[in-house]
Amino acid sequence: MSSSYSLSDFDLRSTPCRVDVLATFQAVDFALSQGDIEQKLSDQYDRVTVYRTLKTFLTQGLLHKVLDDNGGVKYAICKELCHQGDHTHQHDHVHFKCNQCGQTTCLETVHIPSIQLPAGFTKQESNLLIQGVCNSCQ
Repeated sequence: MSSSYSLSDFDLRSTPCRVDVLATFQAVDFALSQGDIEQKLSDQYDRVTVYRTLKTFLTQGLLHKVLDDNGGVKYAICKELCHQGDHTHQHDHVHFKCNQCGQTTCLETVHIPSIQLPAGFTKQESNLLIQGVCNSCQ
């Protein structure tokens, strides 16, 4: 199960949608797409409300983006308060996508190696996706 943050930890007002989206992330240990959230909560919230909630969570540091191998975006709950106050995510860890179950998981203890960029280039974020078979599907 993921971290047990509350909305107040991120200075967010409690709304029914925010509570439900946060609970959805806290119930799993893998990344979810906007479509995954919409599917789980479709009878309660429209896609615009879900989109705005995800965007707010991302901005406030509750979630971080996980790039998918298909060019899509998934979101994962941050395991630690990575950037409250300065709005700079510090997620230089590896993401793993299982080829059998399709779940994408943050490997928090596996970090992306430091890369020396040429002069004039400034890193803003790093993404590394490894694909294979997860321990549950082995």
